[in-house]
Amino acid sequence: MMKQIRLFLCAALAFAFASCSQNQNTNTSDGEKTAPEAGSIVYLQLDSVVNNYDMFNDLKSKLEEKVQKIQNELQAKTRDFRNAANDFTNKINKGLLTQAEAQERNQVLTNRQAELENLSAQKEAEIQEEQAVMFNKVMDAIQTYVAKYNQEKKFALILTTTDASTTVLCGDPNLDITAEIIEGLNNEYVSDKKNASASEEKAEEKPAEAEKAEKAK
Repeated sequence: MMKQIRLFLCAALAFAFASCSQNQNTNTSDGEKTAPEAGSIVYLQLDSVVNNYDMFNDLKSKLEEKVQKIQNELQAKTRDFRNAANDFTNKINKGLLTQAEAQERNQVLTNRQAELENLSAQKEAEIQEEQAVMFNKVMDAIQTYVAKYNQEKKFALILTTTDASTTVLCGDPNLDITAEIIEGLNNEYVSDKKNASASEEKAEEKPAEAEKAEKAK
């Protein structure tokens, strides 16, 4: 009935061609990664960023819970319908229903089947819509963060790669900013969650304080 949730990650990809040499290595002598300079062309692995982004995983978990509830609901309704259909067939075979009763019950079952199919299609459309909105939220958050991040870094170009299409044919690992983007995104997300939680707590405290003040009068 309901297909397993599938997340399709799409991004507009820029093509970069870089020449490599065997001695291309800008790491420091102690093996630490060298930060790319302003004006560099850097890249990030989009699939890795999304899959390691706490916002994505939180939203994905909520959506998967909703999908499971919908599947359970549809399965229960489908079992009830099949039981009713089997009962109807048994009574017909045993001659326990008049022709009028059989026609009436057959119409009821036909209507139930149509309602169940419509419900299944409706729920699947809802999940697809929520999945698309979730993807848009995640991509918007990533794009917004990267734009803000680059205001400080001032890279000339930030490219993306995905599992489906790798656009960086050859590149210095020092130009891979994936880990830095993931860390920054998650730090910002955690901070935003804390601020939102604090705001909610304050909003809940105000009615309680007002009630106490009213009682004290």
